[in-house]
Amino acid sequence: MALNEIIITKAIIDRYYEKLISNLETDVAIVGGGPAGLVAGYYLAKAGKKVALYERKLSIGGGMWGGGMMFNEIVVQKEACSILDEFGVRYQEYQDNYFVSDSVETVSTLTSKTVKAGVTIFNCICVEDVVMRPDRVVGLVLNWSSVEMAGLHVDPLAVRSKYVVDATGHATEVVQVVSRKVPGKLMTPTGKIEGEKSMWADNAEKLTMENTREVFPGLYVAGMSANATYGGPRMGPIFGGMLLSGKKVATELVTKL
Repeated sequence: MALNEIIITKAIIDRYYEKLISNLETDVAIVGGGPAGLVAGYYLAKAGKKVALYERKLSIGGGMWGGGMMFNEIVVQKEACSILDEFGVRYQEYQDNYFVSDSVETVSTLTSKTVKAGVTIFNCICVEDVVMRPDRVVGLVLNWSSVEMAGLHVDPLAVRSKYVVDATGHATEVVQVVSRKVPGKLMTPTGKIEGEKSMWADNAEKLTMENTREVFPGLYVAGMSANATYGGPRMGPIFGGMLLSGKKVATELVTKL
């Protein structure tokens, strides 16, 4: 049977339209498709929650793809190996408490398992604002990343969600919007974004978990976004804290939902 270009086009439009419509209202909207965002989505979906994840880039995985300085290996500490085990990611022990994994296998496996758990991922979409009600954040304002990059004046669309997770990493994109535009203060020592500090791997990994929490009513931070928001240091190409942070925020939100 000959292939018809119009049917191919219609199939893509119909399927995407179906995904978009079915995710206009969700339990949790995750912004940022790095390791923390993916793991959070996986555990939320496994608990039966409706989750959509928005990533501004074409690719999913954040900084994990490049390992350390494009040496595509990552390090995780022993505490996080149980998460790699659950996802089926292979790793090797380098020395006591240091385990290495191929970054490409790790990212692709996390992504695949998260989608198969039930999370809908929308790539090439950026968040330019939040939907606000008097007491909390209740959704996101979305546009195509290409619209933002081109500087075009194109109005966005909105989605509703019971909770939002900022997992955008160093950029803290959603928290930046809330800090700049929404009345009230963040739940940080100064009421503002404290800012990321210089590298200190051990301290950063511990603080990533401590700082994974609600930062404004309806808005949580996870992964490097948590440290950047609450003033923790960066950790470099060790990703155990990112994985554990994703699981922690999912666990807390499942309880609240």
